[in-house]
Amino acid sequence: MIRRPDHTSDRGMSIALTHVLTIGITTILIAMLLMAGSTMLESETERSTETALETVGERLAGDIGNVDRMANDSDDVSIVSDRPRTVSNSGYTVTTLSPGDCGERAPLLDDSNQCLELEASSADVTVYVPIKVDTGIETGTSVAGGSLEITYTGSNIEITEADR
Repeated sequence: MIRRPDHTSDRGMSIALTHVLTIGITTILIAMLLMAGSTMLESETERSTETALETVGERLAGDIGNVDRMANDSDDVSIVSDRPRTVSNSGYTVTTLSPGDCGERAPLLDDSNQCLELEASSADVTVYVPIKVDTGIETGTSVAGGSLEITYTGSNIEITEADR
C-alpha cells in the first residue's frame, strides 16, 4: 500500500473520541443517580416527620384526655406533657382547632370533634389529630413543641408552654 502525502490517517482519533464519550455518559449517569437519591431522601424525611408528628399528636391528645377525665373530679388540674422539641431536625407548633376548622382543613376528620394541628417548621408537613373532650378546650392557641402544660381551671382546657 502506497500512501500519498496529502492523505492523513484518522486512526488515533477513535481512542480519544471513545474516552470523551465514556466520560460524558458516566457523568450524566452519576448526576442522574445523585438527583434520584436526593429526591428519595427528601420524601423519606417528609414521611419520617409526618410519622413523628402523628406520634407526638396522639400522645398529646392522650394527655389532654387525661386532664379532661380528671377535670370531672376537680376544679384545678394541671399536668406537664414532655414532648420532644424537634422531630426530624425540625421544630414544630401545636395549634388547637375548633370542630369546624378540623373538618375544613382535614377532610378525613368530621366536624364533631376538635383537633390538634401539628405543623413542622422546616418541612412542608402538617398533621391533624382529633381530640375528644367533654369540658371544652381553648381553641386558636398555638404553642411551640417541647414541654407543654395542660391545665383546666374550671371552664376550659388550655395548652401553654411549660416553665422549664
